[in-house]
Amino acid sequence: MSSLVQLAAPASASPAPVAGLLLDTFGRIHSDLRISVTDRCNIRCFYCMPETGAEFAPVSSLLTFPEIVRFAKTALPLGIDKIRITGGEPLLRPKLPNLISALSVLPGVRDLAVTTNGVLLAETAQALYDAGLRRLNVHLDTLDRERFRRITRRDDLLRVLAGIDAAVRIGFDVIKINAVAIKGLTEPDIVSLVRFAKERDIEVRFIEFMPLDGQHLWSLDRVLTADDMIAALTEEFGPLAPVADADPRAPATEYEFADGYRVGFIASVSRPFCLNCNRLRLTADGKLRYCLFAREETDIRPLLRKEGADEALEAVIRSTVWQKWVGHEINRASFAPPQRPMYSIGG
Repeated sequence: MSSLVQLAAPASASPAPVAGLLLDTFGRIHSDLRISVTDRCNIRCFYCMPETGAEFAPVSSLLTFPEIVRFAKTALPLGIDKIRITGGEPLLRPKLPNLISALSVLPGVRDLAVTTNGVLLAETAQALYDAGLRRLNVHLDTLDRERFRRITRRDDLLRVLAGIDAAVRIGFDVIKINAVAIKGLTEPDIVSLVRFAKERDIEVRFIEFMPLDGQHLWSLDRVLTADDMIAALTEEFGPLAPVADADPRAPATEYEFADGYRVGFIASVSRPFCLNCNRLRLTADGKLRYCLFAREETDIRPLLRKEGADEALEAVIRSTVWQKWVGHEINRASFAPPQRPMYSIGG
């Protein structure tokens, strides 16, 4: 496996810029905002949550929709143009279409999407579409019912499949399947998921298993790498070629079959993309994070609950991005997992 390229530390400890786009000390411009609206979930994927005993933030500590919109209004003029609504499971948040409606009309929002496990999608897809949502990411690791139950500790595969088909019928512009790939478990699903997605004209993005479970179940020998998956897909469908016009800042590296169908790989472990990262994260309880794996975060909830603090909020956003590290260093001895589990950070 390749390791993260090591960059020198920033030469200057100067303060963050007070104008211009959101820039860090390594020259990365940030335009992608991930907003978690809840840390609760209705499944229990073993690589994300414990089966029992998960600790959730008090509902009173979660950002309200007006607070989320206020944050977005502050961040958008700084160069943010993509917003992803995540969780936990965002469809558990009551009246989520109201938030979608408010965000979708904000000036500067070029791309608004929701990432969901799909369990509640069949009954909510139309309301989300009517609110202005046009992009969906649906998490689905397997089409095998028993393997789904083993991974999620729930028997909800049929509900997820119904949700995907409902979204296809409604006519969302973009639907993608996100699948975590785990060696010794999901190898049989690589080909079947691509076949399933091709039949529906939607894209699959395979995600390498990352150390985010909080239960210390991750190990390097359980990572099914992008190269492993490309080899399996090539054997079944023919050669895969890298997409020539791909966005270098996108987390997924896209490949294309001869028939034009594309598949993506988020290879955080074997091919770290930290040097091109353009993402900023806001947790459901109002913590701002410059990286999924960050060991520090900034509490901005007090500013969002204080009138007339927009300039201070902008300064905190700029400062947080300015402090961003070079990358997570998963492949180095110095790596330490984040203090929060994945469901608490936001996908």
